[in-house]
Amino acid sequence: MSEAYKQAGVDIEAGYEAVNRMKNHVKRTNRAGVMGALGNFGGMFDLSQLNYDEPVLISGTDGVGTKLKLAYDMNRHDTIGIDAVAMCVNDIVVQGAEPLYFLDYIGLGKANPETIEQIVKGIADGCEEAGCALIGGETAEMPGIYAEDEYDVAGFAVGACEKREIISADNVKSGDVLVGLPSSGIHSNGFSLVRKIIADAKLDLNQIYEPFNQPLGEVLLTPTKIYVRDVLKTKQLGYLKAAAHITGGGFYENIPRMLPEGLGAKVDISSFPIPDVFTFLQEHGNLTQHDLYQVFNMGIGMVLAVSKKHVMNVLHELDEAYVIGHIRDGEGVETVEEE
Repeated sequence: MSEAYKQAGVDIEAGYEAVNRMKNHVKRTNRAGVMGALGNFGGMFDLSQLNYDEPVLISGTDGVGTKLKLAYDMNRHDTIGIDAVAMCVNDIVVQGAEPLYFLDYIGLGKANPETIEQIVKGIADGCEEAGCALIGGETAEMPGIYAEDEYDVAGFAVGACEKREIISADNVKSGDVLVGLPSSGIHSNGFSLVRKIIADAKLDLNQIYEPFNQPLGEVLLTPTKIYVRDVLKTKQLGYLKAAAHITGGGFYENIPRMLPEGLGAKVDISSFPIPDVFTFLQEHGNLTQHDLYQVFNMGIGMVLAVSKKHVMNVLHELDEAYVIGHIRDGEGVETVEEE
């Protein structure tokens, strides 16, 4: 290898080792349509192998944000890849897309093969859960851009949907019901605020605080839930009118994205359980209710719009779901407590 390049901070041999460590993780995400092998210049996918008449490709890209800083601090890297996949596939599934394949980007200060393998393991775990193949990516060692123990992760997902089956706001009507699917925790949004609360309150990521049974850092690193199976199941049964992934901007910004002009939503925030982590952050950060619902998912990571006549069917088909409100005339999202 080039000794000069190594002295400049780039270890090509470590990169080769990282690729070898990835291969078994990538292999388990294989699915119909995948062509070629890991290591080609471009990942290939044969859409003709799938049973689509008029396929429309739907794509999404995202990162994990400053949640990465907690992964550095906890030296825990095997879940952050799940977050990268989840943020992408949850976005495209709300439009009715079946996730087909995923590509990742990892930029880091120093190529540590063990750390890279942990990251890619998480990506493969997320791809397995979403039913998509990991067909390629890029690992870039960039000394001077990142510190030696830091990295960034981003992803790109491509899915397909029959043109006639794309999910949009067109069929949503006043009186339709909102069904919420529970989150696994904070997911991957709002961590700049989370980190500020930790710093201001002088909280220790390695300490177990009430009411948790694990260190605070582990609680905060709980990976984003992947909703692909539940959303596609609801769609395939003919119940889904629209869906919203509750990410940055919380309830107030994301629910309106699935509504046509002139319609808003009323959400009963007493209708679903609030995970302890949000109460903990509210207490230590002195947050208002508006702060919480504008920044965080508050325990609901995906919202489905369905007609009244299908509500009980949806609740029966899904393992865990809550009726959290309804569509109404007017703009915006109103949060109330109706207990």
